[in-house]
Amino acid sequence: MKRYSVFAVAREAARYHAGWERAWRKAEPKKKYDVVIIGGGGHGLATAYHLGKRFGIKNVAILEKGWLGGGNTGRNTTIIRSNYLQDPSAALYEKSRSLYETMSQDLNYNVMFSPRGVIMLAQTHHEVRGYQRTAHANALQGVKTEWISPTRVKELVPIMNIAGPRYPVLGGLWQARGGTARHDAVAWGYARACSDMGMDVIQQCEVTAVRRDGGKVVGVDTTKGAIDCDKLGIVVAGNSGHVAGLAGFRLPIESVALQALVSEPIKPCMDVVVMANTVHGYLSQSDKGEMVIGGGTDGYNNYTQRGSFHHIEETVRALIETFPMLSRLKMLRQWGGIVDVTGDRSPILSKTPVENVFINCGWGTGGFKATPGSGWAMAELIAKGHGPLSDAFGLERFREGRFIDESVAAGVAH
Repeated sequence: MKRYSVFAVAREAARYHAGWERAWRKAEPKKKYDVVIIGGGGHGLATAYHLGKRFGIKNVAILEKGWLGGGNTGRNTTIIRSNYLQDPSAALYEKSRSLYETMSQDLNYNVMFSPRGVIMLAQTHHEVRGYQRTAHANALQGVKTEWISPTRVKELVPIMNIAGPRYPVLGGLWQARGGTARHDAVAWGYARACSDMGMDVIQQCEVTAVRRDGGKVVGVDTTKGAIDCDKLGIVVAGNSGHVAGLAGFRLPIESVALQALVSEPIKPCMDVVVMANTVHGYLSQSDKGEMVIGGGTDGYNNYTQRGSFHHIEETVRALIETFPMLSRLKMLRQWGGIVDVTGDRSPILSKTPVENVFINCGWGTGGFKATPGSGWAMAELIAKGHGPLSDAFGLERFREGRFIDESVAAGVAH
């Protein structure tokens, strides 16, 4: 793999960029792999990357039914934070946040990580108490967050109206090292690194069946033929229930659409990320100047990847009171992603009832921020059968009633 650097850019500029090579190989499936990962999004690619980098397992195939990163990895609002209340959640998301800080150097690929800071607004007295509790918990966990006053919020975000009649800003939970990254670049960087290690990234390859010998996995059938494997990882986000069904087991999840939109580009006016969870809207400004707006999930189960006007109207109407300038902007585009949600709003990183089949799902609306940490934990689970970051997130917790409840604890459903 040719290294990217300022010298490489200068060299290729001098010869009209004729020397650039493909970022990753176009691979065809082999007959057998040590590990097959179903899902070519950020989490699946990160899992494969850490299998190779940390455990030396490089006879790996990543199977993607569409195009690489075309699912939730390319359909989110790119927010990165780790200010969760429960200890297992904070440990996993803080590991992920720290990996984002060095990802561009580790992958030799600019993922445009921007630690611009994240504010979670408190607009009710209940939220004030909840976020102050989270700040204390984060201090014990070693996660750097702080409770800030409305005055400080206004200093950080001058365009905000903090005295709204319905939703006044009473303070906020501030994580200075949170931020954003370029979602597509995360997938591309991991794919390039995996390909360089000799792994096969195979697109347009849908899994149609999971083959078993008794209670043990032996391979998968795909639209490109049968592929044998010793171990199988299922990392397909909103389609987890369907693929688990192919393997012969059920999951305690439901799939719903999560919607977002961006405005027309404008001059720089906001250099932090703001999450307003009372109205379930969040806002940041992209490098191109677009205002990136996210909302809540649909109120019914579905598999659509399109936005709906009633949900966009609800989100924007609530945000306009806090950000009046939004009322003068035109919407550029909107979209939806399919998210898989568990009852306790925490993910599943687990062995399954089928031997040597492992599942990574249930991230709800917060999957992007967890991408590198999820891959780190999932790779360890596949290679060793357990891991300190994944042990608490097993499927057995639902049978045992040992929930990791982030639905209320985090102040937001993700």
